[in-house]
Amino acid sequence: MRIAATTTTAKYERLPQPGNPPRRKRAHGSRGPRSSMGARGGELRPGFCPEPLCGARGARGEPLRDGPRVGAGRRKRCSAPEAMMSFEWPWQYSFPPFFTLQPNVDTRQKQLTAWCSLALSYCRLNKLYTMTVAEAQESPLFNNWKLQRKLPLESIIVVLEELRKKGNLEWLDKNKSSFLIMWRRPEEWGKLIYQWVSKNGLTNSVFTLYELSNGDDTENEEFHGLEESMLLRALQALQQEHKAEIITLDDGRGVKFF
Repeated sequence: MRIAATTTTAKYERLPQPGNPPRRKRAHGSRGPRSSMGARGGELRPGFCPEPLCGARGARGEPLRDGPRVGAGRRKRCSAPEAMMSFEWPWQYSFPPFFTLQPNVDTRQKQLTAWCSLALSYCRLNKLYTMTVAEAQESPLFNNWKLQRKLPLESIIVVLEELRKKGNLEWLDKNKSSFLIMWRRPEEWGKLIYQWVSKNGLTNSVFTLYELSNGDDTENEEFHGLEESMLLRALQALQQEHKAEIITLDDGRGVKFF
């Protein structure tokens, strides 16, 4: 009779090498919470678009177009992040297709409305009144360095023209290279100034333009620091209402309130 020989195979575990910590065993089927980090544990690249946004579509169901990145392959260094941190950007600013004007008419109009609102809010926070197109193009307003997206120059002109149609912008030269942006219209500035005059009993008083915009008495007023070009427009609006008169003084122009 032949007796079948039985053999046992010993199971050995690899001992950790000096300086190398042992690998932790992972239970089968346990994946744990999904991380928002990249595939190798690093941060997501700028320009990353979550699935719901990448699948976004326009008013008629067409996929939204996304333009090229700014400086593809390298990041641009500048002092803009400081301005970006102090301003509460709308959700569209983190949406890559927002930086490409869409061909669909309805989608494009909503996009332009959002851009106009963003431009007025940004200029109001930073008290910007006059800018060149070149300055606007390089500012954080139209240039999202974190997302590496930039609104093209021709699209910026379209947005500025939309602001002009709404009465919030005026070109300062024939070449349309610089503009006056009116996040508050001259009539509204005039109303604020006259409210301050009336509240402090300053009717029949004379002020220089500098005293109004940069004087100590107006330091806590919203019109403090107002550029002279906008200040003059505000005073002209009051002059038409017979509440003020722009006059010439020895050291420049001034205004008398009634």
